[in-house]
Amino acid sequence: MTKKNVSFEYEKETKNSVRYKEIPDEGTAPIVGTLYVQKWFAGNSKFIEVTIEKKD
Repeated sequence: MTKKNVSFEYEKETKNSVRYKEIPDEGTAPIVGTLYVQKWFAGNSKFIEVTIEKKD
């Protein structure tokens, strides 16, 4: 199993969600790219972090 923490920063609000863009590690391509999170959960967060676990 491989785990990776992916960081995102606030980009803009849409009608019911908040759009975040990935902050890739230097010299690497984005893993997820853009992430939409519902407003009720995102609140006023400017940064979020998601853990992805790859199961082999």
